[in-house]
Amino acid sequence: MKIILTIIAILLMIAGAVWALQGLSIIGGSFMVGQTRWLYIGLVTIIIGVVVLVFAQKN
Repeated sequence: MKIILTIIAILLMIAGAVWALQGLSIIGGSFMVGQTRWLYIGLVTIIIGVVVLVFAQKN
C-alpha cells in the first residue's frame, strides 16, 4: 500500500506541476495556457500530492 500511495502522490505532483506551468504560460500546447485558474488548480494538486506522500511515508 505504501508503494501505491507513493506512486499516486508522485503522479499528482507531476500533473500539478504541468498544470501550474501551463497556467503560467511556461509550457504551451493546450487550452490551459495563460489561464491563472490552472495555476491554482495545479498548486492545489501539488499540495494534495505532498500530503498523500507524507501520509504514505508515515504508514
